[in-house]
Amino acid sequence: MEARQYPYSLLYIEDQYDIRKKYLQYFEQKYKKVYEANNGSKALEIYKQYKPEIIICDISLPDISGLDILEIIRKYDHQTKIIMLTAYSDNKKLLEAVKLKLTAYLVKPVSRKDLKLALTQAHLEYENYEVTSKKRLLFKENYVWNYQNNSLYQEMNEVILTPNERKLLQLLCKNINITHTYENIINHIWDEDYEEDKYNAIKILIKNLRKKLPVNIIKNIYGEGYRIVIS
Repeated sequence: MEARQYPYSLLYIEDQYDIRKKYLQYFEQKYKKVYEANNGSKALEIYKQYKPEIIICDISLPDISGLDILEIIRKYDHQTKIIMLTAYSDNKKLLEAVKLKLTAYLVKPVSRKDLKLALTQAHLEYENYEVTSKKRLLFKENYVWNYQNNSLYQEMNEVILTPNERKLLQLLCKNINITHTYENIINHIWDEDYEEDKYNAIKILIKNLRKKLPVNIIKNIYGEGYRIVIS
């Protein structure tokens, strides 16, 4: 058996046993960790638990279509590299897949050469990936802040935020390395016509937002303001 070459985890979603086992043998030689799923429900369970860095997914599955699975994942994860496999050369399905920002869209039967090229592209995308291009911020307990739609998710379910809670979390997540002053928060959330006690309003807003996040994520810097703490 060849030594594993790539420091990525991979999830292979394919309902046909013979095809799945054939490719799993190859993947297990090449990647640090390989997961397999024969249907969409199991695939989503594995994804939520392990967050694989590369997903290879058949479009036709017995319970949930591959497109539906990837739409769920793409709601808050734009970093994982996805390779779609399909028996169709249907332009409509191709257009739907393109919206999901795939690394590759391969029509079955897929040659080993084409699959290797697609995987190489996934590796290159990771190698060229810059911190400034990140689309999500991961907290503990599987909480995720999506920078693209300014939404908070927990276990792939959206956490309902009030408009001001969303504004505040957007500000705090924009730069997690600095303390946001009370004045900065006030100017970001309220306009000049707001006549209530803004400092007290911040305390109430922080208190309510903390209830919707893992503990100790928002830290109060005494006399200065608040910041996000990623542990």
